[in-house]
Amino acid sequence: MTRSVHPQVDADRAPVSGWAVGFAVFAGCMMIMVGLFGAIAGIAAIADDDLYAIRGDYVFKWDVSAWGWIHLVLGIIVIAAGIAVFGGRTWARVIGIALALLSAVANFMFLPYYPVWSIVMIALDIAVIWALARYSRQAAADTWG
Repeated sequence: MTRSVHPQVDADRAPVSGWAVGFAVFAGCMMIMVGLFGAIAGIAAIADDDLYAIRGDYVFKWDVSAWGWIHLVLGIIVIAAGIAVFGGRTWARVIGIALALLSAVANFMFLPYYPVWSIVMIALDIAVIWALARYSRQAAADTWG
């Protein structure tokens, strides 16, 4: 029995957990879906300022078109990062977590305009953060190459 000169290399070749792979696929799919939803909501807000109505008095009163552009840009970036997660990129996990956090904050601030949508999007963002935090670099390398 020979010992490896680089024990870290052998440790990186351990079998990949099916859960880790499942979490990565879930996170990538969720990121693409959340990005698409955000982009669609953004396009709707840009196309028609009267589509969303403010419910009550709220501190963050921005123009609906501004919110539309924020959601559209965040949505496109989240879609790109979701695709990169399927590529096994570690930077995509980090960016995915950061973007899901930003998306959750943006949707929290969007609550007075469309509360049910915002709550659903915040829940999906939390699911993406959880899934990406559970995924490991080793699982990405073994699964996606």
